[in-house]
Amino acid sequence: MSIRHALLALLSEGPKYGLQLRQEFESRTGEVWPLNVGQVYTTLQRLERDGLVESEDADGAGPQNVFTITPTGSDELDKWLRMPPDVVPPPRDELVIKVLVAMRVPGVDLPELLQSHRRHLVQVMQEYTRLKSEITEGEVEVSLVVDAELFRIEAIVRWLDTTDARLKRLPARTAGTAPAGTAPMSAPRVGRRIAGVRR
Repeated sequence: MSIRHALLALLSEGPKYGLQLRQEFESRTGEVWPLNVGQVYTTLQRLERDGLVESEDADGAGPQNVFTITPTGSDELDKWLRMPPDVVPPPRDELVIKVLVAMRVPGVDLPELLQSHRRHLVQVMQEYTRLKSEITEGEVEVSLVVDAELFRIEAIVRWLDTTDARLKRLPARTAGTAPAGTAPMSAPRVGRRIAGVRR
């Protein structure tokens, strides 16, 4: 999450002071990502140093110091809004790594491991679904965040289901080895193939 660009977006509406920016950021994002006021002022000072905002007070200090976005800041904000999400290379997903390494851990019941994670995620989805039913029509920000989380978790559950089905089609493994037919490719080869994907 880019706090600096979110602050630029808020400043694009007009001049604001630091505490106001913190309050508006939390309000606009459904109070899902609370900000430390110190983080806000540190970010504003860096934005001012980079020429993206300017303030009434030269040293950028004081709770009532008003900040204004500069034309350079507006250009930076526009570039950020239009920039596609960075999905290459794949992020270090803890669950994916956990499953990959578990394939070679002696005594691990892979189907049970996958299902335990699936059960937990389904429970979380149920909680989000319950929360969604309580959201009022005017709480658009909260609704968007909840929808994003539901879609994200649903994708993880689908990956677990696909992984479970794929592993079940393979011959049984012996203790401490991956399922037969899953000999790993060398890391460079994997890296090159993944890096060749353009999303």
